[in-house]
Amino acid sequence: GPLGMRVLGQVARPPDAGELRQMQQLVAKAMCEGAFGLSTGLFYAPQSFTSTDEVVALATEAARRGGRYDTHQRDESSYSLGLMGSIDEVLEIGRRAGMPVHIAHIKALGVDVHGQAGAIVARIEQARAAGQQATADQYPWLAWGPTRGAALLPHWAVDGGRKALFAHLDTPADAAKIRSAMRENLRRRGGADALLLTGAGWPWTGRTLQAIADDWAIDPIEAALRIIGEGGIDNDGAQSASRLASFNMARADVDLLMQQPWVVTASDGGDGHPRQYATFPEKYARFVRQDKVIDLQAFIHRSSGLTATTMGLQDRGFLRAGQFADVVVFDPERFAAKADYVHPKVLSEGVVHLFVNGTQMIDDGQLAQALPGRVLQHRPPAGTCP
Repeated sequence: GPLGMRVLGQVARPPDAGELRQMQQLVAKAMCEGAFGLSTGLFYAPQSFTSTDEVVALATEAARRGGRYDTHQRDESSYSLGLMGSIDEVLEIGRRAGMPVHIAHIKALGVDVHGQAGAIVARIEQARAAGQQATADQYPWLAWGPTRGAALLPHWAVDGGRKALFAHLDTPADAAKIRSAMRENLRRRGGADALLLTGAGWPWTGRTLQAIADDWAIDPIEAALRIIGEGGIDNDGAQSASRLASFNMARADVDLLMQQPWVVTASDGGDGHPRQYATFPEKYARFVRQDKVIDLQAFIHRSSGLTATTMGLQDRGFLRAGQFADVVVFDPERFAAKADYVHPKVLSEGVVHLFVNGTQMIDDGQLAQALPGRVLQHRPPAGTCP
């Protein structure tokens, strides 16, 4: 994303040869400064207009310096390539660039792909059996947290930002296409009842899009456009009128993906979703203690050691002599999330002690005033950087 913005701006076109070389040079520079690899968000405009070949060209520069490819894949549903086509694209990029691949917050999103977790697992297991390094992370929630623009609007309509969107809406032919695409996107997501409006401080906070549309006696698509108009699509913070929780995942898919030994825990922590503050205690309380989807050992390893190994972090993630002392001690009877979709920043309970780099940050549940964290940098192989 930043590479494209730096060189091309927010436009939907491929780079020419000179621009691509400039982007490759930026990747190489970042890797030599300590970046761990190349990440992409190919679902989101303008990255969604990026070709596979362009991603490979950039990823190869990271691969030469020991980097990995980490991606919000192009399609988790049925928007473009389709879920399985998108999984294949991730694996293809890794093979062609010669690097490990990691899929961010892996899921089967929306009614069109519910039940496809088994196919995802089979495809990735096949790649791993063939020697490819392929891993993923997951947050333990049934809703994701996009803005309403990302959830419903077609990508072409927001290419150029808010000003471009409203120019399209003022053009009758474009407006009709936008409404048609929004209706299809709403269907994919299970309807207006599956979208909970979560932006703080608005009249519709804590209510579904369907409930608001009913109150206003208008179609849900018109209600969504009205909310976008009042709150914007560019403000992605917790106060944004366009924040929502989109309940589009099937519990059976979440469980199956969580059980895979190559899937680690991740918050994907952005404002306006409880995953930012409550992911790890939610996973423990609901999926370990209550429903026994995975056991305690798997939960701990996939939230610590396996994450460190997957990301190539040195001397972290394990309770071993000589390693950095990053340690959480929690009460197994009390460790649980308190945040929810409408109140996403409520602190969790049950952490007794917390050490970061050997410094005690929480003592008997009380936060210490210390800042022992440090920036971790990747070390490129010798001879790959000036």
